[in-house]
Amino acid sequence: MEATSCTPQILALACDACKEVVLQVPSELPAGKFVGRVNLMECLKSANVIHLSDPDFQVFEDGSVYTTNSVVLSSGQRSFTIWLFNTDSQEERELSVHLEGPVEVLNQRLHTEKVLRRAKRRWAPIPCSMMENSLGPFPLFLQQIQSDKAQNYTIYYSISGPGVDKEPVGLFRIDRDTGNLYCTDRVDREQYDSFELTALAMTPDGYMVENLLTLLIKVEDENDNYPIFTQKVYSFTVLENSPFGSHVGEVCATDKDEPDTMHTRLKYSILEQSPSPPMLFTMHPRTGVITTTSTQLDRELIDKYQLIIKVQDMDGQYFGLQTTATCVITIGDVNDNLPTFTRTTYVTSVEENTVNVELLRLSVQDKDLVNSPNWRANYTILKGNENGNFKIKTDPQTNEGILCVIMPLDYEERQRVTLEIGVVNEAPYTRQAGSKSSMSTATVTVNVKNQDEGPECIPQTQTVRIRENVPIGTRNDGYKAYDPETKNSIGIRYRKLSDPKGWITVNEDSGSITIFRTLDREAETIRNGIYNITVLALDADGRSCTGTLGILLEDVNDNGPFIPKQTVVICRATMSSAEIVAVDPDEPANGPPFDFSLESSDSEVRRRWKLTRINDTAASLSYQNDPAFDSYVIPVRVTDRFGLSSVTSLNVVVCDCITESDCTYRTGERTGYADVRLGPWAILAILLGVALLLCILFTLVCSVSRASKQQKILPDDLAQQNLIVSNTEAPGDDKVYSANGFTAQTAGASGQTTFTTLGAGVKSTGQETIEMVKGGQRTLDSRRATGYHHHTMDPGRGGHVEVDNYRYTYSEWHNFTQPRLGEETIRGHTLIKN
Repeated sequence: MEATSCTPQILALACDACKEVVLQVPSELPAGKFVGRVNLMECLKSANVIHLSDPDFQVFEDGSVYTTNSVVLSSGQRSFTIWLFNTDSQEERELSVHLEGPVEVLNQRLHTEKVLRRAKRRWAPIPCSMMENSLGPFPLFLQQIQSDKAQNYTIYYSISGPGVDKEPVGLFRIDRDTGNLYCTDRVDREQYDSFELTALAMTPDGYMVENLLTLLIKVEDENDNYPIFTQKVYSFTVLENSPFGSHVGEVCATDKDEPDTMHTRLKYSILEQSPSPPMLFTMHPRTGVITTTSTQLDRELIDKYQLIIKVQDMDGQYFGLQTTATCVITIGDVNDNLPTFTRTTYVTSVEENTVNVELLRLSVQDKDLVNSPNWRANYTILKGNENGNFKIKTDPQTNEGILCVIMPLDYEERQRVTLEIGVVNEAPYTRQAGSKSSMSTATVTVNVKNQDEGPECIPQTQTVRIRENVPIGTRNDGYKAYDPETKNSIGIRYRKLSDPKGWITVNEDSGSITIFRTLDREAETIRNGIYNITVLALDADGRSCTGTLGILLEDVNDNGPFIPKQTVVICRATMSSAEIVAVDPDEPANGPPFDFSLESSDSEVRRRWKLTRINDTAASLSYQNDPAFDSYVIPVRVTDRFGLSSVTSLNVVVCDCITESDCTYRTGERTGYADVRLGPWAILAILLGVALLLCILFTLVCSVSRASKQQKILPDDLAQQNLIVSNTEAPGDDKVYSANGFTAQTAGASGQTTFTTLGAGVKSTGQETIEMVKGGQRTLDSRRATGYHHHTMDPGRGGHVEVDNYRYTYSEWHNFTQPRLGEETIRGHTLIKN
């Protein structure tokens, strides 16, 4: 019982209708006509099966309802039911759809009945929709609004907003008395997708009996816009031999109808391929991506395809709107064709000794794209060019291989050369290696033509051995050139082109040489004992070649050893000996070990100097008794291993120095050496001394020349004057003492000056003052200072001395100064001589 009672309830819940939907349509509907849209998601979100009770209609996943056949609403209305199923959860819902024709009375009646079935409170927003591009008849009834206050009062209804008093003005109107809302013209959803109106309910005297009511009118979309491709012609490229499913390109289309509806659900497809099938391309119906369906794309067969493509809305339903476009697909080239020679064998000829000439042009054929890396050829000489005589290059215009000779051929060595030449493309070959050979080859036979080419100087450098110092007139083998035709030297003449020393002559017929001057291996220009001459060889026709004859001079012992450094310095302070080294211009076989000996009959030399052998080429020269600083000439004989010797006179300098270079700056006083020079500091000291003497002399000359202008007045008893030394500090800048006039001046004395017999006048600035006094009396005479001139000298003690121009004789000055030059001056005391 308990289970039985529950089952009906479940069935009842499962079979409850979602809600009724009323769609206003024309009285006649053609097949494929959009009727309206219902909200299936409100009934069952997860529905995966949809059925309709009326076969004249069909509904899509987005709720769009379309006619499948022509429909006529003879009674002005028609209804059908939509069943929604979820096979997984076994849920089921149903939705009733009512179609209303354009009969206004019927619309009003149905609407009134519907309103009466609503709740008592009727002044409330009522969902409303209308089809875009509706055919009418107009005005088209939409809905009725009523106020409950209309049962007791006379109510006038009015509306405002877009479509009424705002653009588009006059599209909607309302009956003032009944509240019926009408549309006066067709509406384009792509321009206005909805309207929001404001409704008012007022009494005749203007009293507002209800609040403002917002009415939302949605314009239902009609599939009235064709999908449009973004381009009229698409161009794509795909490489030939691309694998199955290779991406070619992607097309795109747009639709102005309402998004996320069947009106904008697009489906792409290929209508036609040119050239005709087999079809090599496919298009994804949703994304518009084009891919290949074959691996047999071959550019060499067909290099371009044209597709007519289509896009259709309504997910490709037969009544959906469609548009077409053109897609051009170019097949890109890959290197899938090898270049092949048009001929496999070639024959050509060339004269020997010819270079940089074109021998032959080899042509190939290639099916790949012209002037691309897949077409351009690279030629290679595979065999026969081991000596590097040939080169092959590609003509960029014709793609031919140009065979050239770059090194001369010799008919006497080879009369025929066979070359194997291969060719490949610049780009690598893309086919599998096993499909066929990756290189085409051709054989080229080059016949070498003989040419009278004159003598050959081979080898170009030849040598002969001759001992130096052989007698003049000695003959020897010389340079030999050959005729390549006869392989001998008959008929070849020789000339000497270069002989730096003029030592030899060349026989014109045989090329042999004769010694003209003495050969000296140790001559200055000889390097490594080889003397080179240049010889010209000519045949009877004047063709020539040039070669070098190297004369290898064999050494004889004709040079004695000698000491190259003939001046030796011994610094006695740091050295007791000096090392001497001998050399021999001859080869080592005729040179060391050397024997060193003193070559002098002077017993004093042998007593004072001693030679001690150090090694095969050096000895030590030392002194046995301390010699004086001087220069000595010591002859030394050096003898080689075979007894040939020479004497070198050494100039030995014994010097008081530390290093040998220091000795060169000493004076001859210490060494007696004439080349000893003064150092820079000594020269500077001498120059400063000379400059000081010149300054003193110039000062004396100036003093004597000025003193000559006035006569000197000398005191009577000059010998009895006293020299007084005073250490009185800073007597003041106003004290001035005249030298020659023996004056002492006090500033501020009204131009008067008192003169005393002073030996020197000093204007004191804190230094010592020296006065000469006669008989202990300081003042001898008083004179005016007017007319006296003073010469001022800086004594170097911080003050200045003023000397007048009295003239002294030499004897007076001598008698005055000489007794006093020997006296000792003691600072701080006064010495008085009575």
